[in-house]
Amino acid sequence: MLIYVIIPILLIFITFIITFYLINKKKKEINKKIDELASGVVEYTPEEFFDLRNFSFGGKNKPKYTLTKNFAGVYIIYNKTKDMYYIGQSLKILNRVNNHFTGKGNGDVYADYKYGDKFTIKMIALDKSGYDSLNALERDIINKYDAFSKGYNKTKGNH
Repeated sequence: MLIYVIIPILLIFITFIITFYLINKKKKEINKKIDELASGVVEYTPEEFFDLRNFSFGGKNKPKYTLTKNFAGVYIIYNKTKDMYYIGQSLKILNRVNNHFTGKGNGDVYADYKYGDKFTIKMIALDKSGYDSLNALERDIINKYDAFSKGYNKTKGNH
């Protein structure tokens, strides 16, 4: 009689262990991919970013060169002073990153920047990421850097 109680409990326990293992394995794979993507891009300070964004080959009424090079991607803004991340996405990533440091984006990031906190910026192009959508890439990066519970992000990403 006891065997009819023990076997179902064991089966439930084994199923739980296998599920837990598979979820952790998938999470490690995603984190490894994010690490590879983030390590393969240039990291800028806001000042370096502004210099890059404002570069021009000259000529009256010609747009800044980088404005013609906007791309779809996900950006990682890291507050080195507070060890906090803000992750976002945009079809025109250079414009969106610029917004955060000029008062037209995340207000908390902007306030910390204006008060002197030190930041870095990384940008990952969607077309070089191996992801099919900005939403999926952004969600995984928010999760990787814990930007929702310990950072500036107010959501876990778009669905």
